[in-house]
Amino acid sequence: METIEHKTVTANGINIHIAEKGQGPLVLFLHGFPELWYSWRHQILYMAAHGYRAVAPDLRGYGDTTGAPVHDSTKFTSLHVVGDIIALLDAIAPDEKQVFVVAHDWGAVLAWFLCLYRPDRVKAYVSLSVHFTPRNPKMKTIETMRKYFGDDHYMCRFQEPGDIEAEFAQIGVREVVKKLLTYRHPGALYFPKGKGLGSFPDTSDTLPSWLSEEDVDYYTSKFEKNGFTGGINYYRALDLNWELTAPWTGAQVKVPTKFVVGDLDLVYNIPGVKEYVQGGGFKKDVPLLDEVVVMEGVAHFLNQEKPDEINQHILEYIKKF
Repeated sequence: METIEHKTVTANGINIHIAEKGQGPLVLFLHGFPELWYSWRHQILYMAAHGYRAVAPDLRGYGDTTGAPVHDSTKFTSLHVVGDIIALLDAIAPDEKQVFVVAHDWGAVLAWFLCLYRPDRVKAYVSLSVHFTPRNPKMKTIETMRKYFGDDHYMCRFQEPGDIEAEFAQIGVREVVKKLLTYRHPGALYFPKGKGLGSFPDTSDTLPSWLSEEDVDYYTSKFEKNGFTGGINYYRALDLNWELTAPWTGAQVKVPTKFVVGDLDLVYNIPGVKEYVQGGGFKKDVPLLDEVVVMEGVAHFLNQEKPDEINQHILEYIKKF
């Protein structure tokens, strides 16, 4: 880990912290919630050892990336963050017209938008956990979540500024990080008001083999410093995203893609998702979808839970280009 280099790049009006290692074609890694560049620690070392330049930023509102107006969720739309990504690539790889992209969770959502808005900049995309979601022109995102899952669904609970942050503060940053990263229940995620994380099924105080106390320490140190608001803003901007992306209703993603998901992933187990992924809908919306891999017994944070297998899936795919 000591060999990973850290630097700050000023791009799109903010100061983006990146972790990088290696030389060769650039592979951009985009993290999710509640994560950081650190989520890609295994992949950075592996790809650098195999002839690639691995770059993982802390996204807007996270970690050591500064300058975004954290208390204004309207500045956390997909257009803002894809703007950050394009400006970052222009700054760190001005001679590379196209790069490889690997992304997970919210990073995957943003990478789908990157591929939708600027397919000319992406050579190939490996999406982990989150499939492409076509825009529903009839119903806003949070309205949809509320209809199917109720007010206690985590996306709904995240909407009121300061509300979930206050509950997280009572629980403690370390406990929140630990519980979320080790969540393995394939059903929907709920935060009943006032119950904290007590409603979580199958939670244990013992960390799994793939997550060390030192790993939890790192995440905790950054979220204690900056709070969770930056990351939660992405959820608060979901309905604004819905409004802004109206021009892309029905648009296809035309970038070569590989999709990898765990069969215990809560996203993969949302009603209708398996049918969409496996039944032809996904391929229709992403015509250059080359491969779908479903890993057995693997949950949401698959790049950390099964780093060796994920590393191989990434390398096998991008070596084709």
